[in-house]
Amino acid sequence: MSVEAKTRPGALHARRVPKAKWTSRFDRAGSPYLYIAPFFVLFAIFGLFPLVYTAWVSLHDWQLAGDSTFVGLDNYAELFADPDFWNSVLNTVGMFVLASVPQLLIALVLASLLNRPLRGLTFLRMGVLAPMITSIAAVAIVFSQLFSRDAGLANWVIGLFGAAPVDWQADKWSSWTAIATMVDWRWTGYNALIYLAAMQSIPRDVYEAAELDGASKARQFWRITIPMIKPAVIFTVIMSTIGGMQLFTEPLLFGQGKLSGGSLGQFQTTAMYMFKKAFEDFDYGYGSAVAWMIFILIVLIALVNFLISRRMNGVDK
Repeated sequence: MSVEAKTRPGALHARRVPKAKWTSRFDRAGSPYLYIAPFFVLFAIFGLFPLVYTAWVSLHDWQLAGDSTFVGLDNYAELFADPDFWNSVLNTVGMFVLASVPQLLIALVLASLLNRPLRGLTFLRMGVLAPMITSIAAVAIVFSQLFSRDAGLANWVIGLFGAAPVDWQADKWSSWTAIATMVDWRWTGYNALIYLAAMQSIPRDVYEAAELDGASKARQFWRITIPMIKPAVIFTVIMSTIGGMQLFTEPLLFGQGKLSGGSLGQFQTTAMYMFKKAFEDFDYGYGSAVAWMIFILIVLIALVNFLISRRMNGVDK
């Protein structure tokens, strides 16, 4: 080929075409991985590595000075025989159930009301987020006063019905109720907005057809709204499970900052027990074993929720 042919614009263009095709192919196939790579890098550094390292520490007798002795599964064997650990698990599950069930039911009702044409609707929808942006320390202080034994508003209200004052921190059920109320007040609005967003995605034609068939508002709610927002319900159940099994701040502040969770550990959660073992007793190996048990409990409960939701979807089909 002559020198002129090699330097013609067409020849240069022919040599650039394969490179352009390669870059275009990389842009389509490779760029999505580049976009999501930062998430996985951050997750590996701040999520996966701590999880694996905690598992490694849980297999050791790890003290404050950094001295460690490999003990295998001894920490877990001791943990399964520890009555204080199982007491904290009972407290955690009890407060989780006592908080999550009313919370999600109230959120459903609240979302249904906010989905109707009301005056000041934007203000009302923003108002349900107010508890969530309030400082948790301020919330704990206020609720500690509300559930005070001597001058609390809760005891004043039940006193109107002739009941004796309740020492809310002295018993399991009373302390669970007080802490669950605190959790419900803080997170009900958040779940209500998730349900509201799901409800607004339901076509209005479905409700109009139901009204023509004579279905009442209550029947529409249970037969149309609930089935069509089921993914949002499953999401909130899983998120409530994760948050409930990691419950820490509310019971800690309810007990005036003590990790013991009351004189008899009546409202000590598993997360509080983990912190007590790791950062008060400086037994990092045992505390890491407790942390891994929290992770396993969350996975098991999430798996149960997944299987139940999958079975419900199968029944619907």
